[in-house]
Amino acid sequence: MKENIQKALAETRVVAIIRGFDPDVCLHLAEAYMNGGIRLVEVTFNQSSPAEWVKTVEAVKAVKSRLGDVMHVGAGTVMTEEQLSMCADAGAGFMVSPNVNCRLIRSCVRRGMVAMPGAMTPSEAVDAWDAGAQYVKVFPAGPLGVAYVKAVRAPLSHIPMLAVGGISAGNAAEFIHAGCAGVGVGGNLTNKEWIALRAWDKIEEAARQLVQSVSC
Repeated sequence: MKENIQKALAETRVVAIIRGFDPDVCLHLAEAYMNGGIRLVEVTFNQSSPAEWVKTVEAVKAVKSRLGDVMHVGAGTVMTEEQLSMCADAGAGFMVSPNVNCRLIRSCVRRGMVAMPGAMTPSEAVDAWDAGAQYVKVFPAGPLGVAYVKAVRAPLSHIPMLAVGGISAGNAAEFIHAGCAGVGVGGNLTNKEWIALRAWDKIEEAARQLVQSVSC
């Protein structure tokens, strides 16, 4: 599982992030992303509403069941062991978190999943890597800027990093050129107007343009 996820990310360099939608919409979005060339999709937990965690689990199951032969699905904003267990049982292949929780990272790795914790400082990045993370998510990369990412990567070039937060087709390539292994994109792919109109073809085209922007 780990090797397949790493291979897919190396080839496409994009993780699509879905936040705040019902499972049926998540499935449509994942399918549009897949048709646009993306191979990893992250469905996030809503930390402020535990009652909605089941929707994340249902979405992960749906994407895994329908698109699992092509699309790798993971869970995002994972901050507790309970959430990790829920998404693992649902078939998630990777875990994304906004912070560095070494205990959770080690637990994720023991389950055979890929850990992608979020870090801002070099110390956090090293702690995450030492705990077994396969990737470290530089967050929020957009506000921090490409220069910051370059500076952090200079002494930590051995750690594969993902740029997440404020990333779009307009700036994604800059972070790839700065040395990032990939980017995570949410809001710039989940256009709410297009979703309301069920204009999945437009979302597919946005995904295609994003993949193309990081392929050069």
